[in-house]
Amino acid sequence: MEVSMGRTIIRWAAYPLVVGISAAAIIAITRAGLPYWPWMVAVSLAGIAAVAGLERLAPHHVAWAADQGDLKADLAHNAVNLSVLHGSAATLGLVVAVTGSAGLWPLALPLAVQILLVGLVIDFGLYTVHRISHRVPWLWRFHAIHHAPRRLYWLNGERRHPLHALIMAGPGISLCLGLGAPVAAIAAWLALTAVHLAFQHANLDYTVGPLRRWLGTAEVHRFHHKRDYTQAEVNFGEVFMIWDRLFGTFEERPAPLGADEVGISPDDVPAGYGGQMAYPFRRRLASARQAS
Repeated sequence: MEVSMGRTIIRWAAYPLVVGISAAAIIAITRAGLPYWPWMVAVSLAGIAAVAGLERLAPHHVAWAADQGDLKADLAHNAVNLSVLHGSAATLGLVVAVTGSAGLWPLALPLAVQILLVGLVIDFGLYTVHRISHRVPWLWRFHAIHHAPRRLYWLNGERRHPLHALIMAGPGISLCLGLGAPVAAIAAWLALTAVHLAFQHANLDYTVGPLRRWLGTAEVHRFHHKRDYTQAEVNFGEVFMIWDRLFGTFEERPAPLGADEVGISPDDVPAGYGGQMAYPFRRRLASARQAS
C-alpha cells in the first residue's frame, strides 16, 4: 500500500513540483540580479538530478533503467551541451551590446510573463527546425543521434550533436535578441528548458493530466521516438504542444510504446561519443564518394 501510494504521489506531483520549484528559483535569481554562473546552472543541475532520482523510484519501463552501453556517451552529451547552452546564455549580453536591437520587446510586463513570451518564441523556432530536421537529409544526419537510443531516460534530452543544438535554438534566440528581450529572461528560459527536457525523455511513470494537450511531456513525446517512422511523425514540440496543434502534428493519446519499440532503423550511429560527433560528416563523405 505504501509503495502504491508513493508511486501515485510521484506520478502526479513529480513534474509540477520539480519544474515549479525550479521556475520559482530561476525567477528569484533573475530578480535578484545574481550571476548566471553558478546560480542558474545549479538550479538546472538540481532539477535534472531530481528526475534521475525519481526514475529509480518509479520507472516507466524497468528495461530502460539498465545501462545499454549508452551511459558514458550520454553523460558526455549532457556535459558538452549544457556547457554550450549555459555558455551561450552567458555571452548573449555581448551580442546585444554589439548588434543592438529593435526595441520592440514589452519590457513593462512582469518578469515571469516576459520569460514565458521568450519561451514561446524560442519554442516555435525549436519546433520548426525540429520538424525540418526530419525532412532534410543533412539535418537528419545530425538529429539521428538523438533518435538512435533504444531506451528513453533522463539523459536523452541533451543527447544531440552540439552543432544541431545550436541550429535548433539559434532562430528563436536570435529573434528574441532582435526584438530586444532581456538577456536575463532568455537565460532563465534556457535554464528551465534543461529541466523540462529531462522530464520529456524521462523513464518515469508520471502524468500532467489534461495539460498533456499543451505541454510536451513524456506522455506525448515518447511516441515521437517510435522506431516505426510512419507513426512517429507527431508531437515535435520541445516544451509546448501549441505548435503541433496549430500545424496538425499533435497526437494526444498515442498508442502505448513498448520497451523495445524506440530507436531508428537502420541504426548505424556509433555507440561512442567521438564516433557520434563525426557521424554526420562521415555520412556526408560517404554519400559524396558514392555520387562520384
